[in-house]
Amino acid sequence: MKCISMPSDIYFPTHDLALPASIWAGSADPEEESVLYSNRAACYLKDGNCTDCIKDCTSALALVPFSIKPLLRRASAYEALEKYTLAYVDYKTVLQIDNSVASALEGINRITRALMDSLGPEWRLKLPPIPVVPVSAQKRWNSLPSENHKETAKTKSKEATATKSRVPSAGDVERAKALKEEGNDLVKKGNHKKAIEKYSESLLCSSLESATYSNRALCHLVLKQYKEAVKDCTEALKLDGKNVKAFYRRAQAYKALKVKIPRTHPGLARAFCGCRLHCSFSQALEKLHDLVSAAVVCLSIHSPPPFLCPLGPLPNSLSLL
Repeated sequence: MKCISMPSDIYFPTHDLALPASIWAGSADPEEESVLYSNRAACYLKDGNCTDCIKDCTSALALVPFSIKPLLRRASAYEALEKYTLAYVDYKTVLQIDNSVASALEGINRITRALMDSLGPEWRLKLPPIPVVPVSAQKRWNSLPSENHKETAKTKSKEATATKSRVPSAGDVERAKALKEEGNDLVKKGNHKKAIEKYSESLLCSSLESATYSNRALCHLVLKQYKEAVKDCTEALKLDGKNVKAFYRRAQAYKALKVKIPRTHPGLARAFCGCRLHCSFSQALEKLHDLVSAAVVCLSIHSPPPFLCPLGPLPNSLSLL
């Protein structure tokens, strides 16, 4: 049977969902059919029909595995039905595809709380297997029209603003610390991508910890995500203007981005003064040497500043707070 292409909004506003299903049957285009199933699932979800939403999302994913929208919609339906372990798996799968999807990060935060309350500290042992997302699925998402990513970024910005304006409870602060420590453990194991997820979850619980931002910046540096590293370091410094590692990691990111910093830029002085809070004068010079001696610094006078002189190897900058 050949699929008759008809716009789904002809039916969806009036909630006439049966007719499109008969039209889609036997579609020659799996991607188009998957989108239609996913769109109908959105209508079911809005109506509170979570069971049919899950069925349609599963059908959509059978046609095009690891599609973000049906995964998110199915996760929301599972969450509404209090099937928290299944919701957790779908949210985690989304974050493997794109770890910046705010609705998945927010969902993981809610589900983690629910699972900790219902299953106790060993809740992770009771989860179903989480599928490993192939690289091809990540590439497919990255190649989709920019509208998908703009929508994700817009949602992320709104939720980040809401999170920052919310005063965290004592329980939120404790959960944030626990998630941060999980992120630290992942960094020590070299799993920086998953560590970013943990730090992001931590910041959703409480965005008041400067070290969490600077630790996530470290992961972005390792993964060569330099613009994200700059943003995280800047957030860290808003919370704690004496966070030496945030200054240092932001300078590393600027160096990688080949951003030219004037010799008189106040950030250099602040970075040096920040180092001086934790170490001797000579050690502070040593920490900054590698950064300011590179081509990133645009000198405004003929003579180099004193901290451009050779000072030997730098200490390890990849330690955590």
